[in-house]
Amino acid sequence: MALLTEAGVPAADAARAIRAMAKIYKPRRIKPGQRILLTLQPQTQKAPQLLSLTFSESVERDVAVRRTKSGYRAETVMRPLHRRSTHAAGRIDSSLYVAGIDAGLPQSTLAELIQIFSFDVDFQRDIRRGDTFDLLFDEYSDESGRVVKPGDILLAQMVLSGKRIRLYRYETRDGRVDYYDAKGKSVRKALLRTPIDGARISSNFGMRRHPILGYTKMHKGLDFAARRGTPIYAAGDGVVEYAGRNGGYGKYVRIRHNGTYKTAYAHMHRYSRGIRKGRRVRQGQVIGYVGSTGRSTGPHLHYEVHKSGRQVNPRSVKLPSGRKLKGRELAALKAHAALLEDRYAALVRPQQVAERRTN
Repeated sequence: MALLTEAGVPAADAARAIRAMAKIYKPRRIKPGQRILLTLQPQTQKAPQLLSLTFSESVERDVAVRRTKSGYRAETVMRPLHRRSTHAAGRIDSSLYVAGIDAGLPQSTLAELIQIFSFDVDFQRDIRRGDTFDLLFDEYSDESGRVVKPGDILLAQMVLSGKRIRLYRYETRDGRVDYYDAKGKSVRKALLRTPIDGARISSNFGMRRHPILGYTKMHKGLDFAARRGTPIYAAGDGVVEYAGRNGGYGKYVRIRHNGTYKTAYAHMHRYSRGIRKGRRVRQGQVIGYVGSTGRSTGPHLHYEVHKSGRQVNPRSVKLPSGRKLKGRELAALKAHAALLEDRYAALVRPQQVAERRTN
């Protein structure tokens, strides 16, 4: 309202235009720095008349509010984007993150790459100097050819200490998207090893001198040091068995995944909306945020895996496997993987030929 009236739009017109816009786009979602284009009709001895208000909601959609004979009408206008596949590869000298940035990967694509391999790869212990990554992914460009957003990773590979892991993005007939190896085995495990992004392990499972109590006792989980407010994810599908204060654990959530496995999350700053006893959650769903409640010296997540009622080391426990495709679904995956391999080869071979000519 302030922006419109300061531009000379009468308050009544501004209010009508905002009400029309709110039907498809809530004004509170507009961020500082948003550019808004106003089209005004000058009037003799009167305030100018607002003819239209437009702004870009995203790289692929504009919001437009236009004056009509009956008032103001809002609509969304889609921008045509062109999808193309591209290839990126790199050699790891320090970390996958640094190598990905050096290879020109967008931040969101790099985060997706890390998440894809996070079920099988411990990024603090398994990465060695000289390991490599390779991927085929989509990106979207506007009419001028400028890349405006990344798309999905279609094929991803890592070579770790000489062992190759190659995965394909595939949507099954029931609509679930996952990454599979050539034999139809899903990379997804029943549980995540690390239910938090961008955190370092500050305390391992095992005997340790307690930082508050001062004596040696068993530490029955992993501690991940992270900023207060960092999202915590459900390690697997399941039902919330407990959500509330739990002594020295502070704000605490425990999830039952099946008859064998449970996971627990402690010292939370707060719970995610709707997280309560009996609530069903999906793997990767945000269940709370890092804090320092209970017996804690600073913001961190204390994470436990319970197997048959006993806490076990989350880093060494053999996690139950995910989905394995069979029959027609496996045949469909193999046909899809062959198409992705053809697209990959069409991009990589000309690049390799050019590199050989240069050398």
